[in-house]
Amino acid sequence: MEEKKPLRHLIEIRDLTVAEIDSLIALAGDIIARPDDFADTCKRKKLATLFYEPSTRTRLSFEAAMLELGGQILGFASQDSSSASKGESVADTIRVVEGYADIIAMRHPKEGAPVLAAQYASVPMINAGDGGHNHPTQTLTDLTTIQREFGTLEGLTIGLCGDLKFGRTVHSLIAAMVRYPGTHFVLISPQELRPPVYILDSLARETNCKCTESRSLDAVIDSLDVLYMTRVQRERFFNEADYVRLKDSFILDTDKMRGAKQDMIVMHPLPRVNEISVAVDKDYRSRYFEQAKYGKYIRMALILELLGLRQ
Repeated sequence: MEEKKPLRHLIEIRDLTVAEIDSLIALAGDIIARPDDFADTCKRKKLATLFYEPSTRTRLSFEAAMLELGGQILGFASQDSSSASKGESVADTIRVVEGYADIIAMRHPKEGAPVLAAQYASVPMINAGDGGHNHPTQTLTDLTTIQREFGTLEGLTIGLCGDLKFGRTVHSLIAAMVRYPGTHFVLISPQELRPPVYILDSLARETNCKCTESRSLDAVIDSLDVLYMTRVQRERFFNEADYVRLKDSFILDTDKMRGAKQDMIVMHPLPRVNEISVAVDKDYRSRYFEQAKYGKYIRMALILELLGLRQ
């Protein structure tokens, strides 16, 4: 009788070792190269997508991933269409849904909600984003994009620009990239949207990488290998006046791109509002739409790994 693998969840990117991240990226590459080999690996398996806040790319890429693996999907796309609108707790929802599905992906506006969910889950739980805290599968998507572009995740200068305070994609990416030697983070934001103190303190303690801050994108763009743009998120602000004042703080346009390296790439977790001019879409260095495509493949790899179905 085949030994059953111990239950694993992915709540934050630190749940994976560097070796496991590299292995997942390699598996995603195999899926891209030989999709037919993986078409029935999740036959008769079900993925539940529990999305308590809106999502396009993350939810659809999870669903596309499971369908391309031969599995099925169920779930809800907003809190209003679930029993949460009647007051049902996350714990109760998980205990019900795990009876219908083999693996669960959950997005929730409250930080820490996936940690609570995992305490009650008897099937693998994937954090698909919790408030301004973590977004590990977006980070896997980002790492896949960078790895496929540069052939390495070491020794790169990564510019993180925009909302570094509330941006969970930025927080997760920093947590991943600090473990790769020679990383240089350039943090580009207005004073009010600097990363949280706990992230700045953790970077200050790191010996594996270095970190600098800038209030000007123009001043540092020529040093970057990767420019990771982020949206200033209206939904994370308690004060509308603060949002309006800061939302256009950093806009990437074709003039700024002239100052960048010829082999620099531009990334963005999407959706964008106006922080990247549409004219930049035509620049051969833009990678954000390819980045979104890679999200499907790395989530396919993750589903296979957590279900113990990796070939």
